[in-house]
Amino acid sequence: MDEQESYLRKKQDPSLKLFVVLSKANRAIADLVKEDIQRYGLNPTEFGVMELLYHEGEQPLQKIGEKILLASGSITYVVDKLEKKGYIERVPDPSDRRITYAAINEKGKQLLHDIFPDHWQQIEKITGGLSDEEKKQAIELLKKLGVYAAKLN
Repeated sequence: MDEQESYLRKKQDPSLKLFVVLSKANRAIADLVKEDIQRYGLNPTEFGVMELLYHEGEQPLQKIGEKILLASGSITYVVDKLEKKGYIERVPDPSDRRITYAAINEKGKQLLHDIFPDHWQQIEKITGGLSDEEKKQAIELLKKLGVYAAKLN
């Protein structure tokens, strides 16, 4: 195969186009979600930690990073910020001094309770370019792609 044939084959392969479209869509959506979350004095990472603690209960600090894809060194920083804002607290493990949990407190629960309906509405607006059926199809296709990509590691 000469260089011209290789170029034409690559040009017809939708892989690169899919990657570019996914990247641009992700960026546009993430920017809008970030803007929405910042209205409440939080950044997306802080919101992610609070949402995790709200829905799954207290978590060991070292497990939070795995669940929201955050580097372990950043967890302490984020937890410190949320603790200073009065939304979460650290809870030492009574049986193992090496383990500390993060737990959302009543103020944090109330904040999420207050903001989540508007945040959900904003996400519905952001994803409004697709019908419910198209959203379900996109979920299945992206999940399939993500599972396959994760296996390549």
